[in-house]
Amino acid sequence: MDLLILGGAGQVGTELQAVSWPAGTRIHAPGRAELDVTDAAAVAAVLAGRPYAAVVNTAAYTAVDKAEGEVAEAWRLNALAPAILAAETARLAIPLVHVSTDYVFDGSGEGAYEPDDPIDPRSVYGASKAAGELAVRTANPRHAIVRTAWVVSPHRGNFVKTMLRLAAERDALTVVDDQHGCPTSAADLAAALSTIALRLAGDEVAPTGTFHCVNGGDTTWCGFAQAIVAGSVRRGGRNVPVTGIPTSAYPTPARRPANSRLSTRSLEAAYGLTMRPWQDALADILDRLVGPVSDPMEKDHR
Repeated sequence: MDLLILGGAGQVGTELQAVSWPAGTRIHAPGRAELDVTDAAAVAAVLAGRPYAAVVNTAAYTAVDKAEGEVAEAWRLNALAPAILAAETARLAIPLVHVSTDYVFDGSGEGAYEPDDPIDPRSVYGASKAAGELAVRTANPRHAIVRTAWVVSPHRGNFVKTMLRLAAERDALTVVDDQHGCPTSAADLAAALSTIALRLAGDEVAPTGTFHCVNGGDTTWCGFAQAIVAGSVRRGGRNVPVTGIPTSAYPTPARRPANSRLSTRSLEAAYGLTMRPWQDALADILDRLVGPVSDPMEKDHR
């Protein structure tokens, strides 16, 4: 069985290639130099080259602030590319798993968003991702749109790696404390995406639609940073104070959702996937980035 992964160089794409796939599964992850996902002819040629059982699209323009000034590029990668993929996979009867984001919501309210809650993006990035969702939803009936948030891993640039670097360089950190969300391990997300892709590939009546996939529990960026620093300290890292500040004290070109909480209930119901707490996922990432806990009597939350 052949599976196509797009965006293989990113955090999630890297972890997808590290998944323990069933024997006989062949993973193909062409890089940008090999495949321009915004080129319809190139996409058609790649998909025609093998009998792909499913396509997992993690490719995206993710520079949230830069998108405010690079509108066309953001829409090209986040809206046009999914439209091309959805149309071509539908023509070939290939199921498509497409990764999206919490930024499609306006960030209001206190509870966790359900997949069918109304969307109302407030940034170029969010709007372009919402358009990509619509393209997939309307073009290929055998799709799974998987929204996620606050993705971290040992790979590429992300919040965990940034906090570890700053904690090593500075004597104190200030981090936004009024934005709430669900940290998500790229490895855990990749495992869920692989389960969905395999099910869609092997079962014509597998659940389709939109789902949310984040690790269990929620926190603020400040709370997340405090957990990162504390976990690093248990592994021999520097102990620096982390103080919360309001969003107004840290202005950015793109508006961040104050509420990025996502409910995974539909994912559990459709695919039987229960996501572990974000603290456990963070501990695994810190083990890889920093090393094991120094004192065996000091354990992370697991």
